[in-house]
Amino acid sequence: MSKKRREIPVFDHPIIETHCHLDYLKDRPLSDTLEQSQRVNIEKVITIAVSPDNLTAVRELAGSADWVFGTQGIHPHEAETYTDEVEAEIRQHATDDKIVAVGEIGLDYFYDNADRSVQREVFRRQLQIACDSDRPVVIHSRDADDDTIAILKEFEHSLERRGVIHSFTSGPGLAQYAIDQGWCLGFNGITTFNKAENVRDIVRMTPIEQILLETDAPFLTPVPYRGRENAPFYLPFVAEKIADVKELPMDQVLSQTYQNSLRTFFPHQ
Repeated sequence: MSKKRREIPVFDHPIIETHCHLDYLKDRPLSDTLEQSQRVNIEKVITIAVSPDNLTAVRELAGSADWVFGTQGIHPHEAETYTDEVEAEIRQHATDDKIVAVGEIGLDYFYDNADRSVQREVFRRQLQIACDSDRPVVIHSRDADDDTIAILKEFEHSLERRGVIHSFTSGPGLAQYAIDQGWCLGFNGITTFNKAENVRDIVRMTPIEQILLETDAPFLTPVPYRGRENAPFYLPFVAEKIADVKELPMDQVLSQTYQNSLRTFFPHQ
């Protein structure tokens, strides 16, 4: 007989889902996903752009409900698809009312799906868009800590401490640099994985005032639902693990990460 999975906890305090990919979800109708997310007190959802093919889809999703928001940007995997026309589209929509950040941008030297020099150029160009449009950035960095730090240093005085290195799995050097700069680190279901003690070590060193909660759905489903497609409504499990690792009361984790999300993406609320 299979072991029954825990029900998803429902907390009194609202939660902001700072990073997911709604257009990638396949297992259930989107309306069902959003309804179930609201039932577990997810107050806002940010769905993330990654390629020229989904910039429009993300804008449409952001317009589908008043509590769904989006980003515009090109993932490092797709850096070789970045053109002047794509840049113009990102610039045009970066300041739309429902677009809250430039991202997902950055460097990925693990998969190397795009030439590294192209990744660095595209990263710089999109950081400049964020500076010009006064938008925060959502950064992806994998096996590229030194170059991520070097490029971010070029923009230190322009980004005004508004951004997140999402799904943080990098080393303590990049973590400490981001913390010192006043940036946030995003943590997701990886924090619940048995072999992710390195990530939990970063959670321990990160001030709660600089942690954001995310799922990266449909990827990285937290325990106890690993093996299923991830979704924003699993975010309470991430919050629980952060509270456990930080040895903090749940109310404090929920309240502070909520404020962190507002400060980063919704500074006028």
